[in-house]
Amino acid sequence: MKIVKPTVFIVDDDEAVRGALRLLMKSVGHEAKTFDSGNKFLATCSSGVSGCLILDIRMPGMSGLELQKNLQQRGVNIPIIFITGHGDVPMAVQAMKRGAMEFLQKPFREQDLVDLVNQALEKNEQSHELALQRMEIEPRIAKLTARERQIMDMIVQGKANKVIAIELGVSQRTVETHRTRIMRKMQAKSLAQLVQMAVRVQD
Repeated sequence: MKIVKPTVFIVDDDEAVRGALRLLMKSVGHEAKTFDSGNKFLATCSSGVSGCLILDIRMPGMSGLELQKNLQQRGVNIPIIFITGHGDVPMAVQAMKRGAMEFLQKPFREQDLVDLVNQALEKNEQSHELALQRMEIEPRIAKLTARERQIMDMIVQGKANKVIAIELGVSQRTVETHRTRIMRKMQAKSLAQLVQMAVRVQD
């Protein structure tokens, strides 16, 4: 996955709004790019995009909701902050149910938007960090045999070697041998680290 510098993407068909939001983001130190339609944003967007999206919910052509749906279908995981008019609140609620981070109803305070953008960028950074960790962990899991994966799952569930041995109908010594191999293949220095790895992949 190619990770690029976090950017605040602004998609709005109103040129004045785009310009004002871009200047606002620049004033607080954020990189900002603007687009006058959802299609133009999609044309430059990839799954490795890093940052957040400020999106007008009602636009000619592709609406904000349609753009959100398109991004999800493409596997683009980016926090979205919707900007809505008074009559768009039901649409905004629908967007939230689809995973949007927040929506701001016009008119809104600039500081409220800045605060939301900062939260969105932090959330995006955490998501990318987890994605990188999964990319490191998954190849290790792939090296486990079916039996080792089964035993690892039972270890993560908190089961003791003796319990695992009884449930699988093998000796405790066999379980201990598998456990040693699992720790080595997963490059885990402790049980706690092994559990963290398993949880990150599941998440």
